[in-house]
Amino acid sequence: MVPIRLEKLTKAFPTARGTVVAVAEVTLEIEAGELFFLLGPSGCGKTTLLRMLAGFVEPTRGRIHFGSRDVTALPPEARDAAMVFQNYALWPHMTVARNVAFGPQIRGVGRRQREQLVRELLETVRIAEKASAKPMELSGGQQQRVALARALAARPKCLLLDEPLSNLDATLRAAMRWEIRRIVKSSGTTAVYVTHDQAEALAIADRIAVMREGRIVQVGTGPELYDNPANRFVAEFLGEGNFLPAGVAGREGAYLVLGTPLGKLLGRGSEALTVGDQVTCCIRPECVRLAPTGQAGGGENALPARLTEWVHLGETARFRLELAGGLELLGAAMPARPAAAVGEELTALVRPEDVIVLPG
Repeated sequence: MVPIRLEKLTKAFPTARGTVVAVAEVTLEIEAGELFFLLGPSGCGKTTLLRMLAGFVEPTRGRIHFGSRDVTALPPEARDAAMVFQNYALWPHMTVARNVAFGPQIRGVGRRQREQLVRELLETVRIAEKASAKPMELSGGQQQRVALARALAARPKCLLLDEPLSNLDATLRAAMRWEIRRIVKSSGTTAVYVTHDQAEALAIADRIAVMREGRIVQVGTGPELYDNPANRFVAEFLGEGNFLPAGVAGREGAYLVLGTPLGKLLGRGSEALTVGDQVTCCIRPECVRLAPTGQAGGGENALPARLTEWVHLGETARFRLELAGGLELLGAAMPARPAAAVGEELTALVRPEDVIVLPG
């Protein structure tokens, strides 16, 4: 395993209309052995950044270091990195075992050592019983395991994964998340994982870099980014939220006093915010609690509301409230039993610490 350091890494592509900057001045440090995610919408530059790490795309400027080595100008085969692609890229005419053994064989690893390595890796990815099968005889999840084993057969110091679960159905994708984390952690490899799937990143990443328009917007653990987004883009990209424009009217203890279309709210925000600043309030659906109409908040923000929709989703439910001025508030409930009848008047309660105050 090695730490990875990027210094002002930039990639610009020439086009008929000028230059398009896909990655702009990215400076980043990834710790040795970390499962690090690059997360963002399509076109944000995350795959281009990954391909620069692999050596498939040459940076316009900037440096890439794997440990103490500057690998910026090295070809892919000289970087001690392996890549797992979206489409798995398995040899269809080879068995599972031969797919995994192909890389070590090309590097001149002896037959006995190669066979032992293949057995160990297929056991690690829990597919040893399919060693003699061809890729087309396997399910998508099984092919993904073979692709991981083949990448690990190179004994890379850095493993690069380009949306490896995008071709799987939702149920299998959820199960494979944990398998990938287990496999990566057991291999001791530093891994960089590209995805646009927020749940995937929040579930298994050690840390996440959120990207937008070629730049890194915020880096942190899943809980840090979800609970303390740097701006509205990060808050929206990492989950559902209710957003309200507001103005800072003062402070009340540890909280900001906010003037909103719903009246006064208390929320948490940066100490740098001052009276008169225009901000945005973010309230996550799971932070909305329902209570009988007229119930005081007891320190919570209390909002008169009417229940307009209740959608049962199994173990959870989503509900919609109509507030003053026709504004709506989305909420989430667990357990999913209805707390009130649709059309009923009630009170929505939100703790001040659950009102996230964002700049602008």
